[in-house]
Amino acid sequence: MKAIVVTELGGPEVLTYTEIEIPEYSSSQVLIRVVATSVNFADIKARYGQKGGKLPFIPGLDATGIIEKVGSDVTSLHVGQRVIAFPSTGSYAEYVVADENLTFAIPDQIDDRTAAACPIVSFTSYKLLADVAQLEKGETILIHAAAGGIGTTAIQMAKLLGAGKVIGTVGHERKAATAYEAGADHVICYTDVDFADQVNKVTNGAGANVILDSIAGSTSEKSLKCLAPYGRLVHFGNSSGEIGRFETKDLHASCRSVLGFSFGTTRKMRPELLLNTARNVFPYLADGSLQMKIGGSFTLEESSKAHEWVESRQSTGKVIVEVHSGR
Repeated sequence: MKAIVVTELGGPEVLTYTEIEIPEYSSSQVLIRVVATSVNFADIKARYGQKGGKLPFIPGLDATGIIEKVGSDVTSLHVGQRVIAFPSTGSYAEYVVADENLTFAIPDQIDDRTAAACPIVSFTSYKLLADVAQLEKGETILIHAAAGGIGTTAIQMAKLLGAGKVIGTVGHERKAATAYEAGADHVICYTDVDFADQVNKVTNGAGANVILDSIAGSTSEKSLKCLAPYGRLVHFGNSSGEIGRFETKDLHASCRSVLGFSFGTTRKMRPELLLNTARNVFPYLADGSLQMKIGGSFTLEESSKAHEWVESRQSTGKVIVEVHSGR
């Protein structure tokens, strides 16, 4: 089969399009013919060696495709079924293997491109808002990196879960339109103004009840300046590469919380939690109330170009890599 293999660490040019063996599957796994996969920032970090993986490896965290074979112990899935999966092998490939409990049947109403764009961003957005932050109806939400894949999805998810006001931050004014299109009520360009001051201004000094932070560093620290009493700052990434620091005095008297979440850790240590997430997310995708914002589409052979586009920080929404034709 054709796949993208990383044999040395570095820039997008190390993504090599080559021929390798189709992976073998165990009794509790399924073999999936990949229709498409998505590009995640974690793929870029892995390519630079920042995720601790061993060379050589195939990048990619999720896949959309059709089941070709099932292991003898698999009971909930069957050959020919359209699925999304979080495979045990990288997803930039024509075939992947995934555990049964990390493979989810796709409703017929969800098309292949939507399915390819949705796994990480829709599952993560739901977990962050519904389970970690425990969003309550009417609350104000601040979402950093609001024009990205998770940002545009989390804006919509917050509204679907009953948020009263959604504020987004972006790094460039040209990205504001994308966040507004996703449903944000206010968008702040943090390179032009102090975002914390602006959040306090648009909330009449009340601040945000929930803040979703994938940037870390000074952004995390400054977020406390606009986090309301009893508010929850949910930290789930560090795209800035910086380390943020908090002081205990900023938390206990105000009854505020700083919470952490990793989709990768949940996938590895608590995969059973994702079945409930899928059951809650898929209906939103099936009826169209949750729209995947696709900012770019590339072929498997063009994976290096897909990485260049995402790494340039010019991309908005989700970038996907198409592998096989679907149904």
